Amino acid sequence: VNYLYFGDDKARISRLAALADSLGVALVATNDVHAHSVGRKALQDVLTCIREHCTIHEAGYLLHGNEERHLKSGDEMARLFSDHPDAIANTVHIADQCRFNLEELRYEYPIDPTSVGSTPQEELGRLTWAGVKLRYPDGVPDKIKSQLAYELDLIAELDYAPYFLTIHDIVRFARERGILCQGRGSAANSSVCYMLGITSVNPLEIDLLFERFVSTERDEPPDIDVDFEHERREEVIQYIYAKYGRDRSGITATHITYRAKSAFREVGKVMGLTEDSIQALSSAIAWGRSSSIDMDEVNIREVGLDPADPMLRLVLELTQQIAGFPRHLSQHTGGFVITKEPLDTVVPIGNAAMQDRTVIEWDKNDLDALGILKVDVLSLGMLTCIRRAFDFIEQHHDRKLTLANIPQGDKETYDMLCAGDSVGVFQVESRAQMSMLPRLKPRTYYDLVIEVAIVRPGPIQGDMVHPYLRRRDGKEKVFYPNKDLKDVLHKTLGVPLFQEQAMKIAIVAAGFTPGEADGLRRAMATFRRNGTLPLYKERFIDGMINNGYEPDFAERCFKQIEGFSDYGFPESHAASFALLVYVSAWLKCHYPAAFSAAILNSQPMGFYKPAQLVRDARDHGVEVREPDVNDSTWDCTLETAAASPSPFPPLWRHADDAKTVLRLGLRQIKGLRKEAVAVLTEGRAEAYKDISELQERTGLKRSALERLARADAFQSLGLDRRQALWVVKGLADVPPLPLFQQLPSGGTRSEPAVTLPKMQIGEQVADDYLAMKLSLKAHPMALLRPHFDAEGFTPCAALTDIPTGRSVDVAGAVLIRQRPGSAKGVVFITIEDETGVANLIVWPDRMEEFRRVVLGGRLIGVRGQVQREGIVTHIVSETMADYSHRLGYLTLGDVPGSDGKTVGRIIPTSRDFH
Repeated sequence: VNYLYFGDDKARISRLAALADSLGVALVATNDVHAHSVGRKALQDVLTCIREHCTIHEAGYLLHGNEERHLKSGDEMARLFSDHPDAIANTVHIADQCRFNLEELRYEYPIDPTSVGSTPQEELGRLTWAGVKLRYPDGVPDKIKSQLAYELDLIAELDYAPYFLTIHDIVRFARERGILCQGRGSAANSSVCYMLGITSVNPLEIDLLFERFVSTERDEPPDIDVDFEHERREEVIQYIYAKYGRDRSGITATHITYRAKSAFREVGKVMGLTEDSIQALSSAIAWGRSSSIDMDEVNIREVGLDPADPMLRLVLELTQQIAGFPRHLSQHTGGFVITKEPLDTVVPIGNAAMQDRTVIEWDKNDLDALGILKVDVLSLGMLTCIRRAFDFIEQHHDRKLTLANIPQGDKETYDMLCAGDSVGVFQVESRAQMSMLPRLKPRTYYDLVIEVAIVRPGPIQGDMVHPYLRRRDGKEKVFYPNKDLKDVLHKTLGVPLFQEQAMKIAIVAAGFTPGEADGLRRAMATFRRNGTLPLYKERFIDGMINNGYEPDFAERCFKQIEGFSDYGFPESHAASFALLVYVSAWLKCHYPAAFSAAILNSQPMGFYKPAQLVRDARDHGVEVREPDVNDSTWDCTLETAAASPSPFPPLWRHADDAKTVLRLGLRQIKGLRKEAVAVLTEGRAEAYKDISELQERTGLKRSALERLARADAFQSLGLDRRQALWVVKGLADVPPLPLFQQLPSGGTRSEPAVTLPKMQIGEQVADDYLAMKLSLKAHPMALLRPHFDAEGFTPCAALTDIPTGRSVDVAGAVLIRQRPGSAKGVVFITIEDETGVANLIVWPDRMEEFRRVVLGGRLIGVRGQVQREGIVTHIVSETMADYSHRLGYLTLGDVPGSDGKTVGRIIPTSRDFH
């Protein structure tokens, strides 16, 4: 029974007590708690409205009538039920009976069938040594033999053979289906996994010792993540369900929380703000991972709203409260729990929103705490891209490539990376990575391992990046306090860059036991969520001091560990990712046409949109052709060049690749459905001769034909987009009625012959962006260049010739905005003009002054100082202006060329260019 404060509580409770006595059941005092404190009533009402999909003004009786449904003390509950002390006693009695302990759960891992008469361990050994013969057909090195014997003995001691066999079986299935995959994680970088084909990274090449990941001291399950092609991972998931059954396998959950923008949008809707107001305020909220609202009165006034409005202030206050709250329970990206007994005897389960999926209601941390094994079946877009590139190369050049047989140590590939030429390359295409590549100058595989890990908030916040680079360049002496730390840090020149190194420092320098080090690892992983890492600080620093280290050095070491808590990167993951970095870079370097086609067909993925990927391909000597109804399929394809174009200097591009050109696929056309393209290509046994014939053979609706016309896809029929659109507009969506079919015209109305004016280049480019968000004809900035030249703006390509420290004006379309958590409020922007790109640095004070330009500008101009480090050039922004309107106001007149003649006219609004 509850005390509801409706005025009749005492009488109602007395009646219920009498009823309980008459039935011989006990009266139990409860509290109907909906909030932890009385001050949360307004927030609880908002959450109710969000759940019920209504506004606060429509909620009515869905809301509680008072604020009393909060946690109350024992004394307060005793006072409320003073007339019925037995109800309180019964509540305490029930609570005392609730003594279930999670340790009572008994989890058992399933055992897969093995060869007749063999144990799982024997089966694992057989498969491993069979893999050795494939990896080393000319003889097995003694080092490999001893390492494998050691690892297999340890796996046997810990009884992990069934787990390794499960991963091997999943990878075997994928490879048989032609699905590219790559293992990563702790145990994935073992010699056993290398021989089983789970990973293509040889751990002996990077010295990842197996006992760091699987050992009797650490007493924790192995961790193997396997990445699959993102387009085909569902096949792997359904194989697992089919093999183990949905009653014994399920995907773990993850808790989705409110971020700043999602919280504001939900609360704004509930409180009755108009969509325009929500959109205006939302666009003014700084982006990023933070859950806090970064907005003051100036920002609110900038978007045309009154910061003193009480409703708006209430919305912002409630948004601050809800930010960080759980929003919903979602599926993990691919973490599977597999059990021997029915799954619901171990964890609560339910049907996922996606068909044919079972999800468990615990997240990763719950599983770790209970020691439940999790098999991670993850997806990676780059694997799809690489597989597609391999297919193109095999199809057009008769060369079969795999992750394992890509030529290693390729000088041209490393030259390209050292130049920061990495658009589209896995993991190193962000502007931060592009800036780091020329400074780190990778020349070996392990250099790429470091490159992957060093541009992370962990090393940056832990002040590890600059010391490492100085030591690498010989500007700072490499220093090790003693031999123990030298053994841990020698590969990274005395600077800890990986999580494994941080744990090893805790053991060898601070005297942590393996169990304590594992607790430190878990604290690093969950620091942002529950803040347990500071609990280890005193133990860590005192341990190092007691072992003879200087207090200042101990403090710096722990500061670095705190940095790892914010996206630090394990060496085991970096090693696997580095392989994909190298493979994707090698493909880009030597087969840019195949790589560009593959990455365009794998969208969405990465930092760059198709327009930038196409531009980069053309910069690398690839001829790119426009989509066409007679030559294009849904995906981008390769065609034979009429004449071999010049190879990309300095002759990096493979001669075979130089004989191909890239044909854009019809997937690039906005709004065109894949089903319509399938009908178009199936009916193309012979080339289409005119639009009427195309419609008759395919039955495509006029809306689809209009999209093709607007994309200028009828050029093979001798029609430009304006002529094609005129013809399409004259077509009918449905066949004429039988009566009218007898007419000479077949029931269609005849269009008068007209001579249409030729489209200018500006109109062509504008329509290209409207239809495909890219153009092969010209860059919008090329048409606007006369305006910017007249105002003294410098083209982006000329920045390399301007001395450091000089002020310069640049302008361009915004490609990327970034505000990393490790940058302390600094915003990084990449802009593009017709000559190249420019990298802008916006300090926090400049960000606040030019907030609207930074957050909303699509075409911006910047005045700032040139800053150069090595071959990397940045502009430190001083003043900024939004020129997005120029894309729209040019509709009023022609675009003058440098010779004073008309170049063309731009007709869309600025939003159509991005």
